[in-house]
Amino acid sequence: MTNVAECNSVLVAIGANLSGQMDSPKGQVVAAAAQLADHDLHIISRSHLYSTACFPRGAGPDFVNAAVLCRTALSPKAALDRLHKIEDQMGRRRQTRWGARVIDMDLLGYGARVLPDRAGYEQWAGLDAAAQSSLAPKELILPHPRLHERAFVLVPLMDIAPDWVHPVLGQSVRQMHAALDPAELEEIHRLVD
Repeated sequence: MTNVAECNSVLVAIGANLSGQMDSPKGQVVAAAAQLADHDLHIISRSHLYSTACFPRGAGPDFVNAAVLCRTALSPKAALDRLHKIEDQMGRRRQTRWGARVIDMDLLGYGARVLPDRAGYEQWAGLDAAAQSSLAPKELILPHPRLHERAFVLVPLMDIAPDWVHPVLGQSVRQMHAALDPAELEEIHRLVD
């Protein structure tokens, strides 16, 4: 089993709720994952695909979500730039925060790194709901400041990295998953891969 705490192990969330170049959101997610190796992000493991309610509620159709564990020699910023390049190539246009999208790729974690530093992470992790919906950081924040709150992230992560420990919270994916509201978990459905 790959040690996710290694500095070159990267956790990526992939989601889509619109058809783009592919015939469905599911096709978009599968196609995005397939492109990672061409961008120096080599997949070690991919989760199952899941149908999840749109976040925030009412912002669009349901999503298809997955997570991948990759190995890379890229820096965290370069890895994020590659994810954005894949999104651009697949037709993603960043017009509305948390709007419907043909593809969404988030860098969730890069080993045990905290970026830009612990204070910067805590500033973004501590934003209230109104600020979250209107503000976007100008720099890379790692780990993703909301991953511990989101069932649509933690369920796929359970497939590939249940023992990864959040470097700020000190909790494993398994522990964060166990703390989720059971009602949220009931809304997530595994798809046939």
